[in-house]
Amino acid sequence: MEYDEFGFEEHWSEAEPAPPPQEAPTEPHVPMREQFPVAGADYMGGHSDGLMYQSTFAGSKLENTYAMIREFLREEGYDDVPLPETAAELRLFKRPRHLQLQFFEERGYCHNPIKILFPSPAKQRNSLKLVIYNEHAENHLLRFHGVLRPAKHPEPVVDNSSE
Repeated sequence: MEYDEFGFEEHWSEAEPAPPPQEAPTEPHVPMREQFPVAGADYMGGHSDGLMYQSTFAGSKLENTYAMIREFLREEGYDDVPLPETAAELRLFKRPRHLQLQFFEERGYCHNPIKILFPSPAKQRNSLKLVIYNEHAENHLLRFHGVLRPAKHPEPVVDNSSE
């Protein structure tokens, strides 16, 4: 006896051929760490500019949101990056706003090449923003630490080849 995807019995006569079995995807999943999403790509609910990937995760509790991020990082090849053990430990990285010099402007956990940030101001309760930097991009460490920032207005390209 055969059952369909909802658990109902499927009745097939000998004269009527059974539908072909659904094939699994032929291409295996390539983790983001090995093949970073190209510029302009939407990948797994987030967006990439080729240099960094950003996505926002939200769950019913901060613990659930953090568990989603940990699983995502594991599946994408970042399981060797040290992370806080629990959401309670992660919450310790949500610094109060003080007028003091801080190494990172963002409020959250940072360890190259990832940042797990608390949105500021809190747009959605129990949400976290995940930022992953492309380790293979030129000057990625400078970008990660905020030392090298993209130009706000790119300089116009002047073509002098016709002279």
